[in-house]
Amino acid sequence: MKEFVISEVKTETAVLVGLITKDQNEQKTKEYLDELEFLADTAGAVTVKRFTQKVNGPNQTTYVGKGKLEEIRQYIESEEEAEREVGMVIFDDELSAKQIRNIEKELKVKILDRTSLILDIFAMRAQTANAKTQVELAQYRYMLPRLQRLWTHLERQGGGSGGGGGKGSVGLRGPGETQLEMDRRIILQRVTLLKQRLVEIDKQKSTQRKNRGRLIRVALVGYTNVGKSTIMNLMAKSEVFAENKLFATLDTTVRKVVVENLPFLLADTVGFIRKLPTDLVDSFKSTLDEVREADLLLHVVDISHPDFEEQIEVVENTLKDLGCADKPSVIIFNKIDAYTWTEKEEDDLTPKGKENITLDELKQTWMAKLSDCCLFISAREKMNIDEMRDTLYKKIKELHVQKYPYNDFLYQTEDEMELA
Repeated sequence: MKEFVISEVKTETAVLVGLITKDQNEQKTKEYLDELEFLADTAGAVTVKRFTQKVNGPNQTTYVGKGKLEEIRQYIESEEEAEREVGMVIFDDELSAKQIRNIEKELKVKILDRTSLILDIFAMRAQTANAKTQVELAQYRYMLPRLQRLWTHLERQGGGSGGGGGKGSVGLRGPGETQLEMDRRIILQRVTLLKQRLVEIDKQKSTQRKNRGRLIRVALVGYTNVGKSTIMNLMAKSEVFAENKLFATLDTTVRKVVVENLPFLLADTVGFIRKLPTDLVDSFKSTLDEVREADLLLHVVDISHPDFEEQIEVVENTLKDLGCADKPSVIIFNKIDAYTWTEKEEDDLTPKGKENITLDELKQTWMAKLSDCCLFISAREKMNIDEMRDTLYKKIKELHVQKYPYNDFLYQTEDEMELA
């Protein structure tokens, strides 16, 4: 009788590298690397080691100094000797083609930066033709200025691939440059085609938005992994994919929601993140149009995250870049079931934990004063959902009356709306 051996899929291992600078202290670098590790985990890699270096700024040729690069190389070699191969080294900033080329030459393993890792996750998460097109465009935009490093192995054939196109370079134009120019031309043609495709998709989506009738549009916005999709599922009684991973949602999902007798459209949008690549924002323009065209923004915040204040700032800055900073908004502090109080009372040295802080106490904190309207909920545990529904009803009704003063939707029952 034959025996079947099931071989385990080997998980890729990663080493993370970050810098401590005058603009980014040790604590901030740790938080960034925590997030980078979460990104690596989302992409399917296990982090085995972190390296940091105190410098004024990134080294223009190797990102870190030569000594630190040598330290990383020795660690990789020691792991190889112990038969624990390091699959990749991930840097917490975007690297130039020159930096990648020099680091690869020294470390001899796969080199990724924060941008390429995010693009990899986006490519993995993309499900629809729209999302796949947007991701492919962003990937080509990222690849284009880094093409030269892909052809360095041809440098020995005919004098190299860099700078051989000038008048004084006769005889130095090798096959590397010929292939490089050919690839560049192919990619530029592909970029043009993808842009045209996205324009067509944008027109279709714009038509869809116009055909949605006289309904107030509400968009869930926020940092990635704060629980937007869980709130969408709760409000719309739908089954939008949600999990504890970064960028679980790429495509904007729009659902019709009815609170009491008031219908509105609720959109779940792609999450924001620190150091989000510009090319990615540009490529996902049609997705972010749901945010631009929304009448009300629900800014969801993961109150249990230790660095939620900076996450709020990242989202607010991104909304400002999108021209949406002045839109009516509600801040929804989610995951209060996992929140841990970090401040200490003067007469009590014991930190308050989630077991002894009430909803009323949360409403008295500085967080409740961040906006004219702040809510504290747990979408997963369905805590304080009634207050959220009541608040949204009042906000949306007010916007509805302002925008559609003669619309009789407000006076229809749910059964009548279904018949309509």
